[in-house]
Amino acid sequence: MANYNNFKVETDSDGIALITWDMPGRSMNVFTEEVMRELDKIVDQVAGDAAIKGAVVTSGKDSFSGGADLTMLQRMLGVFAKEKLKDAEKATKDLFDNAGYMSKLFRKLETSGKPWVSAINGTCMGGAFELSLSCHARVAADSDKVKMALPEIKVGLFPGAGGTQRVPRLADTQAALQMLTSGQNLSPAKAKSMNLITAVAPADKLIDAAKDLIKGGLKPVQPWDEKGFKLPGGPVYSAAGANLWPPAIAILRRETYGNYPAASAILKCVYEGLLVPFDTALRIEQRYFTEVMQTTEAAMMIRSLFVSLQELNKGARRPEGVPETKFKKIGVLGAGFMGAGIAYVTAQAGIPVVLIDRDVPAAEKGKAHSAGLMDGLIKKGRATPEKKEQLLSLITATDDYSLLDGCDMVVEAVFEDSEIKKGVTEKAEAVLKPSAIFASNTSTIPITSLATNSKRPKNFVGIHFFSPVDKMMLVEIILGKKTGDKAVAMAIDYVRAIKKTPIVVNDTRGFYVNRCVLRYMSESYQMLIEGVPPAMIENAAKMAGMPVGPLALTDETAVDLAQKIMKQTIRDLGEKAVDQEQFALINTMVDTHGRFGRKNGKGFYDYPAKPAKKKLWPGLKDLYKQQDPDKIDVEVLKQRFLVTIALEAARVMEEGIVIDPREADVGSILAFGFAPYTGGALSYIDGMGAKAFVKLAKDLQKQYGKQFKAPKLLVDMADKGETFYQRFNPYKGEAKKAA
Repeated sequence: MANYNNFKVETDSDGIALITWDMPGRSMNVFTEEVMRELDKIVDQVAGDAAIKGAVVTSGKDSFSGGADLTMLQRMLGVFAKEKLKDAEKATKDLFDNAGYMSKLFRKLETSGKPWVSAINGTCMGGAFELSLSCHARVAADSDKVKMALPEIKVGLFPGAGGTQRVPRLADTQAALQMLTSGQNLSPAKAKSMNLITAVAPADKLIDAAKDLIKGGLKPVQPWDEKGFKLPGGPVYSAAGANLWPPAIAILRRETYGNYPAASAILKCVYEGLLVPFDTALRIEQRYFTEVMQTTEAAMMIRSLFVSLQELNKGARRPEGVPETKFKKIGVLGAGFMGAGIAYVTAQAGIPVVLIDRDVPAAEKGKAHSAGLMDGLIKKGRATPEKKEQLLSLITATDDYSLLDGCDMVVEAVFEDSEIKKGVTEKAEAVLKPSAIFASNTSTIPITSLATNSKRPKNFVGIHFFSPVDKMMLVEIILGKKTGDKAVAMAIDYVRAIKKTPIVVNDTRGFYVNRCVLRYMSESYQMLIEGVPPAMIENAAKMAGMPVGPLALTDETAVDLAQKIMKQTIRDLGEKAVDQEQFALINTMVDTHGRFGRKNGKGFYDYPAKPAKKKLWPGLKDLYKQQDPDKIDVEVLKQRFLVTIALEAARVMEEGIVIDPREADVGSILAFGFAPYTGGALSYIDGMGAKAFVKLAKDLQKQYGKQFKAPKLLVDMADKGETFYQRFNPYKGEAKKAA
């Protein structure tokens, strides 16, 4: 029997081959070139051995598989880019053949004449779920650990190994489209109800259940290869099809504004694929997949939302040589909305928390926030009352600073006032052990100035959470002038322990994220002053790919906070640091009309009682003379939003505030949803090239003002034809990845 590096093949006395996928040296199985070649040989072995009646494929790890190794795709695209310069037609043909290898392999498996069953014991994503769908039956373990999905859309791709063809031939077309275009996770029960898996079995009986299907005479033929096969959702040209496809196209337009080539490709693959025989359908899918792989969107999304995100989550920016910290106890100072959220995510990670406020009732109120969040999860079936009790038992609500004794780290989240912060820092440091780290969750006050309150500034670091803490995946770690490596390493260890993504930022006003967000909001105030209708401003931002319009975002964070920030900036940097017309607009909103934002039910929007939805405040259009909407170029509005943010990200790199382009890109997407299809604020520039970007910025500067002036760094990059990932190569010595 052949030996394989990634699989173990054992045939039992019933003639059933158990194929266990267990890659050496990896925590999770993924598809690599070697894995696919080995699987190809195993299919031949099973098909060619008369003693083997059928095969069960499962995993030797606690998850089934994460799908394809996207760094493999990245390499493939790198080769394609080089070959294209020599012979474009041949390069595209090679890419088409490479892109189709996995699809051909799965087709070979399902037509091999022997029954195959996939025994799904844990997370089964992307290509691994496509492998399972090509088996003649699928059994999933009845466990919370089992999640199945085709999430390729989230990195600018789509399931290109038969996923767009098998899912709508097993499930109802509408449910299939929803699953493919959203990349949603399916529980075993949900997958079974969609007919995507055959059965759910107890985890300890999973392999037996899979083998029983083969013993029970499982047909080695897929339904779509049988004569007279009928589509579960009815043919495309039918009453059901006529009810489904026009609204499906409209919904796609509403959700994506045409920004995601992969999402449109999914609809085309399913629509065209369901009109033709299965093998032709696979070829259609392969063509669209080859096309989508060549898009800028796919290249940038794979890089930022898969490769860079993984690297940052693994601690790419962690200082070397500092031992990893396992946290025994964390202190949180301030039990307001932020502090309460920080206590919750810390307890969720299984770390005991001391939550301190000025008195016990205030601290208890902060602890009740965790109880409320857990109640919400229980309602959705995502948690149990036992889990709630367990989590609450980890949080000690108190006003007694002596309980901070023994904490590895304290996170300060009190009111944004230097004096209050000074007081709590001194009280906490009086109790803390010398090795403990003090972290401030400030959003506006520079860390270096706060660190002057500390007796040990090298142990003082900024940890900036975003609101609401339980939902936002990004955390900025801010270095003061004296912050030491140990403090940075511990801050990164903590952020990873609570399962969030850390980016490391040098000290500046507004750090990285808020500087970009303020530019986004500021451009919308500028548009209001110019008389652009408010609805156009919000819609153009969404069409550009932003999740929330800038006026709605200002309301969420509070209009009077925007006023406070402007006043503070004028106090610190003088009148010229703030646009006076924009300052007047915000003052009018707050002082004249008492519109503070969502918190008092009126801001740029009106917030009526539920279930009525918020709507733009009609008085907005009376503040400035309105332009004729037909004469406004929506494309230009979209560009203004993306360019103003990208320019700020470039300035932040130029000033050395962020030094790693991965952090600037991932940070912009995770923190405020910067158009994900671009791959992030710097990838947006790289995607069109610095030269084209600088020209665009200059055109906007002429027309709309100095906020579009390109920094020297970008002008220099445009002259040299450089990208951010070349100029600030985060891989040092691994230049191949950076291109």
